[in-house]
Amino acid sequence: VQLQASGGGLVQAGGSLRLSCAVSGRTFSSYPMGWFRQAPDKERDFVASISRGGGITDYADSVKGRFTISRDNAKNTVYLQMNSLKPEDTAVYYCAASANTRGLIPREYDYWGQGTQVTVSS
Repeated sequence: VQLQASGGGLVQAGGSLRLSCAVSGRTFSSYPMGWFRQAPDKERDFVASISRGGGITDYADSVKGRFTISRDNAKNTVYLQMNSLKPEDTAVYYCAASANTRGLIPREYDYWGQGTQVTVSS
């Protein structure tokens, strides 16, 4: 399984970005998916997760009401719509696939993308 994240960039505070993560393989719909982020000198933190069918989602408290995770199983892609961005959202964002459970911590995920940089200026 290979994951390719894209869509990061530089945006002003209050702006929006949509991240995409394309997943190789024909079993995409069998994987719960997650987004994590890692700022410099900090741990990798949970952002959002979505169930196999897309009907169940979870969010970190810091992004609730601003970010939306979704997936298109026909396109083997998971998305993260980020609105009302804040400077503290600046980080490298990673998508991840789990072979088992839709978790909240990195070690519960088995496959990772390369990361895409999001920078929010004040």
